[in-house]
Amino acid sequence: MDRWVADAIAKINADAHRSADTHLFKLAVPQLEGVDIYLKDESTHPTGSLKHRLARSLFLYALCNGKIRQGTRVIEASSGSTAVSEAYFARMIGVPFTAVIPRRTALSKIRLIKFYGGEPHFVDSACEMHDASVELADRVGGYFMDQFTFAERATDWRGNNNIAESIFRQMEQEPCPIPSMLVMSAGTGGTSATLGRFIRYKGYDTELTVVDPENSVFFDSYQSRDHSLTSGLSSRIEGIGRPKVEHSFQPDVIDRMIQVPDAASVAAMLWLEKLTGGRAGASTGTNLWGTLQIAREMMQANRQGSIVTLLCDSGDRYLDTYYDPSWVSDHIGDIKPYVDELEAWL
Repeated sequence: MDRWVADAIAKINADAHRSADTHLFKLAVPQLEGVDIYLKDESTHPTGSLKHRLARSLFLYALCNGKIRQGTRVIEASSGSTAVSEAYFARMIGVPFTAVIPRRTALSKIRLIKFYGGEPHFVDSACEMHDASVELADRVGGYFMDQFTFAERATDWRGNNNIAESIFRQMEQEPCPIPSMLVMSAGTGGTSATLGRFIRYKGYDTELTVVDPENSVFFDSYQSRDHSLTSGLSSRIEGIGRPKVEHSFQPDVIDRMIQVPDAASVAAMLWLEKLTGGRAGASTGTNLWGTLQIAREMMQANRQGSIVTLLCDSGDRYLDTYYDPSWVSDHIGDIKPYVDELEAWL
């Protein structure tokens, strides 16, 4: 093996070995009876989001497949968080990195990409990211990481401390250690694929629900089984939802999908801050809204159990967007009906 490649792999593996697991905490919801909700806090990774796991796996996958060598420019299409994490690993192994991102990406994410040595390359919308990344990689002789294709295969879904294995290990001493449901939103579809495959591999009596925001084709594709669906619109919930069905999206390992209004996602994000004092991003709000709908169904059916979902990233990245009432009013709309519905849980 090329010595530089071997050293790069060793650096990434050493970084993983130094890293502690992310916390799984129980959400204390006053009106919740017989159902326990847990959030796995992925915001505590070094780069602040769930995408840290994905970026590590993608770099190892590319290095081990001979796609990245010394001096190779890595290019990624991203709404921001994956680009932040990939910039971190690119700097770690000493390769240049370009993030192809929508112009409306949160300024805090753009600053972090630059902080880790990455170069932003802006496009007008998420619909343009893939083709712009392919063109840029061809033009500069770089490697397009393509998270939307390789996310589901870069992670070892059978174990190796993936997120699914971590969840089930951390749940072992809880009252209902085998969750009735895992709830996850889809960006690439890679995490939901890992969760669904691991559940089946281990034979757990757990179902997987994937929640999807507006302007995303994943939900409609799941319902119709038409994988050719496309949309000319971009998701307003950063990090999740896609205008086309990505290769990493694996509908056959999903038990159910719920479409979540964007206003409900933002309302749930703000409700979580009120409940816990901590800020999360709007994709966490999407996860939480779906989780609460499932919890209500379980309570109505007198069914006890546990539900696990993910806190995907910190809300500090969105202070100028989702946490700004004027921005929300202009870009998302009226969230009050959903805020009022969530108040009933308190």
